Amino acid sequence: MARTTPHEPAPHEPAHSDDRPLYGRIAALLLDELRTGTIPPGERLPGERHLAAYFQVSRETIRQALEMLRRSGAVSTDRRGSHATLPARPVAAPGTPAFPLGARPAGPSAVDRATVTWEAPPEEHARALGLAPHRPTLVHRYRSATPDGRSLRTAVTSFSAVALAEVAELARYRNRADGTTPAQLRRAYDWMRKAGLSLHHRDSISQVDGAASVRVTRRVHDQYARPLEITDLVVNAERDALVYEFTLPAAV
Repeated sequence: MARTTPHEPAPHEPAHSDDRPLYGRIAALLLDELRTGTIPPGERLPGERHLAAYFQVSRETIRQALEMLRRSGAVSTDRRGSHATLPARPVAAPGTPAFPLGARPAGPSAVDRATVTWEAPPEEHARALGLAPHRPTLVHRYRSATPDGRSLRTAVTSFSAVALAEVAELARYRNRADGTTPAQLRRAYDWMRKAGLSLHHRDSISQVDGAASVRVTRRVHDQYARPLEITDLVVNAERDALVYEFTLPAAV
């Protein structure tokens, strides 16, 4: 979700020339985010208050739009809220690495959690991304743990201003980056490629001092050497194994 000035229309302000009722236009915009994978199947939608602020409409309009999507089967609602239910798309094209690096359950019993915030990134991330000190950006946090709460792996990813400007699907998270809404950005690298960016990855592995853990740092830049994101993943080497998995397309 890109930032706007008071004199510019909101990024998802419904077009007034559309003959559909306002809730119908909002439902169409939400459906577009569901179809592009910005809100993946099974993920909880932001609350009515967040959606109303995002689309600059009343909460009653949001309720009507969600009801329209429920009738069409695009979302379902239970005691935890509304969830996307469109059929899943392939996570990524052949050769596209998973995001964030290593963010896959270590076993069937592992519990995963991922959220996004809009905040100043870690200092080393800011330097790598060319961000001014204390300048906020989109920060993604991932954690995988055993059912009893013992950490298996954690990851922190910071995105550059270039990534947010070039990749619309990432920018849409700006207004709901509150640190509480689940945010599985599994298709982030796929979105970057579809935006015309070539992805160059550099992974480095080091041991965490005084701990039985390893740290994997991934830096990604585009074909113009502009930084896109940096991820720090820490894996508990005693309880988990880090596996790199690649799919290479056949030679033509």
